[in-house]
Amino acid sequence: MQRVLFNFLLAVEGVNANKLRSFLTALGIIFGVGAVIAMLAIGSGAKQSILDQMKLIGTNNIVINAVVPESGGESASGGEEEEEKKPYSPGLSLADLSAIRKTVPTVDQLSPEIIMNVSVVRAGRQEKGRCIGVDNAFFELNGLGIGRGIAFQPIHLERGEAVCIIGREVQKRFFSEEDPIGKLIKCGKTWLRVIGVLQKRNASKESLSRLGIRDYNSDIYIPVSTALLRFRNRALITNEDLGDNSEGNQAKNYHQLDRLVVRVDDSKKLRASADVIARMLKRRHLEVPDVEIEVPELLLEQEQQTQDTFNLVLAVIAGISLLVGGIGIMNIMLASVLERIKEIGVRRSLGATQMDIILQFLFEAVFISLIGGLIGVLLGVAAAQTIASYAEIPTIVSAWSIVLSFGVAASIGLVFGLFPARKAAKQDPIKALRSD
Repeated sequence: MQRVLFNFLLAVEGVNANKLRSFLTALGIIFGVGAVIAMLAIGSGAKQSILDQMKLIGTNNIVINAVVPESGGESASGGEEEEEKKPYSPGLSLADLSAIRKTVPTVDQLSPEIIMNVSVVRAGRQEKGRCIGVDNAFFELNGLGIGRGIAFQPIHLERGEAVCIIGREVQKRFFSEEDPIGKLIKCGKTWLRVIGVLQKRNASKESLSRLGIRDYNSDIYIPVSTALLRFRNRALITNEDLGDNSEGNQAKNYHQLDRLVVRVDDSKKLRASADVIARMLKRRHLEVPDVEIEVPELLLEQEQQTQDTFNLVLAVIAGISLLVGGIGIMNIMLASVLERIKEIGVRRSLGATQMDIILQFLFEAVFISLIGGLIGVLLGVAAAQTIASYAEIPTIVSAWSIVLSFGVAASIGLVFGLFPARKAAKQDPIKALRSD
């Protein structure tokens, strides 16, 4: 052990004697390790971002959005303009929900949504807001918990009672200094009694916008039956509809539901289930393309694949940098052996073995690599923080990435320093002493 320690101290002394050359030798390792740290930080940040988005959209979900086709234009016939007849479709409705539940065996849960822009009034304060008709499946599929109060009860859903659950932002705006449970709030022309408050959902505006998700904290939720009975059921034709000609060619929303979320029981059946639902709705809507079907999880998987490809490119670049750094170490160590042949001869003549010479030069290579690895870690962490701050790319520097970088740096010093060390040990002591 004393011989090993002595050889290590000689190696440190040799590095200190040529500080500038040692630093230039370590540059390849510095940039390589820095690139590895930054690459792993970007990859971990992207993976965490995907997981966060999955929590927002839920897993195994198929989203069906109602679309209002543009009204047909006017065509000229015999010098007279006649309005083109629009094809008929019953629109997205609760009947579609029942049909999907009965027809598609992979369906685990369904959540209808009716979205209404209303004027919200309470205690002399009036603001524009959204009133969303849902059932309890909505909260389960979107991972929304009830922070205070209760969820919708069967009697609320069956009778269409005037009750609501509000988001945290609604609570802050209208009930900032009091308990909202049991209080009344007016949405449009209807007074609703607050029975619950959602737990706050923390999500950035960028994530919500990219995924096409509303800010659930800012909405008021009522039972679907309440929305149809006390507000408006667009599936029914009223006297107002018959007498309203003010919209002209503007397309009118005839869908009973604005959105329908379907959760399947197995992620492997997502694509097949979406295809079956698409064909069934196309048939039920008489070939009118008035719904859009999205599978957010598959879109995120495509995004993940793109990110994995990007991470692979970064890994290759970082690996090339480390390889170049290792070659630089081997090159400098070979030059150092030629410069120090006489030193090698003196040590051999004083009793040093070939293993002592190997350990001395091997320790020098590893020491240079570790110093470069330490500086590279600092550079990589700084680069990751800079990328997160200025490029707005999420980065996560983990402890295992730092340990991996140190391990790679030490391995490079060991591997690329072994050949110069063996070359130094094989020098003939007599010839070495004769050299100038």
